[in-house]
Amino acid sequence: MKLAEEFLVKADEKAFDLEHRTIINHNIGKYNTAVDRGLSRFENLDNSKKRAHVIKWRVMENLDKFLPEFESNFQRRGGKVIWANDANEAQKEILNIINRAGGKSVIKSKSMTTEEIHINEFLEKHGIESLESDLGEYIVQLLGQAPYHIVTPAMHLSKEDIAKLFHEKFGTPPDASPEQLTQKARELLREKYLQADIGISGGNFLIADTGSIALTENEGNARLCTTFPKIHIAVVGIEKVIPSMTDLDLYWPLLASHGTGQNLTVYNTILSGPRQVHETDGPEEMYVILLDNGRTSLLAQKEQRQGLYCIRCGACLNACPVYKNVGGHTYNTTYSGPIGAVITPHLKGMKDFKHLSYASSLCGKCSEVCPAKIDIHKMLLLNRRDAAAQHDNTKTEEMGWKLWNTGMKKRSRMDMFGGKLKNFFLKYFFRKVWGKYRSMPEIAPKSFSKQWQERNKEQN
Repeated sequence: MKLAEEFLVKADEKAFDLEHRTIINHNIGKYNTAVDRGLSRFENLDNSKKRAHVIKWRVMENLDKFLPEFESNFQRRGGKVIWANDANEAQKEILNIINRAGGKSVIKSKSMTTEEIHINEFLEKHGIESLESDLGEYIVQLLGQAPYHIVTPAMHLSKEDIAKLFHEKFGTPPDASPEQLTQKARELLREKYLQADIGISGGNFLIADTGSIALTENEGNARLCTTFPKIHIAVVGIEKVIPSMTDLDLYWPLLASHGTGQNLTVYNTILSGPRQVHETDGPEEMYVILLDNGRTSLLAQKEQRQGLYCIRCGACLNACPVYKNVGGHTYNTTYSGPIGAVITPHLKGMKDFKHLSYASSLCGKCSEVCPAKIDIHKMLLLNRRDAAAQHDNTKTEEMGWKLWNTGMKKRSRMDMFGGKLKNFFLKYFFRKVWGKYRSMPEIAPKSFSKQWQERNKEQN
């Protein structure tokens, strides 16, 4: 089954799964309440968004300068930078680091880039245990699932679902409270931080002028992953760079308020290399893997490179009516929702993933809520344009729209076939696509234009 067909099947299932919709609407409803409260604390939110947009614009226009600046400053403090063109290169480099150190276990903090390169599955194939330490990521890893949401990996699960999972896996009470479940996870994970040979994280921002990585989180697990193990590997997309440490006073509050409704997340960490001589904790070795994996392809698209401005807050997912109905797993990509529909066709290929850009009502809510002022709905239209221009759509689809275009351009062609024949086409050709859950419209025997012409003839 093709990816586009699979998307339609999964979307059909999820859109009419009432239990799924109840959980999502409840969780996103709580999010909306918190975020509205958080955004109200900005004195001038629109101005902050404009600043974030302009800084990201400046970075993308000068990425060839900011990335070497970060590399130089990071290496000055003993860190090592590895450039990875794609997922395979990133996987091999990580495996080489682990093998050189004789490592057998990895503890991870939440990271979308490591999801992007499927590092857990890769390491397990090579006999290396890789464990997620973020509670949401830990839960979906136990289920053998991918994260459902950019910020909230287990958003699709109720507390009853998680209690049942922990009861089956660890023998906790089937009606355990969220506090009890969290305590159990803490007990299970605490020893793993001490035993792990390697710590792997992502990075919310790369700070060019200091050569630092900025991490933001709510659980403290990222700090444990990056300080207890002797080796720390950070996998970060090349678009995450920002010019200066001073830019964090803009991006950290924007990310926290749009992601969870907080002024700031609980733990905000800046890492500038391995442990120095005068420092008491931190890794002995620190590596940053700068991941391309299709990002330069998107950068080359002058009109769509805005997609690289994304700070991964998840606001557009929570605002999107399509996402709220079909859910995150339906997209079958690392980055779901509107921003995923914009960037995935460029990261993974327009031919296979162009359908995601059509999975939108184009209501514009995603663009409205974006903290970096990305014109997401415009980017979706540009992706559709490119898919058509490159003939990535099916021959049947191209022929169908060509006939539609020919007919719609001239009134006489539209009236050439009467209502009876048009209703026949609707009933037998379009019902499967459009009419599964709705009644098909009934077209009048004669169009209004035809009736008007006949009426004028009679009067004359």
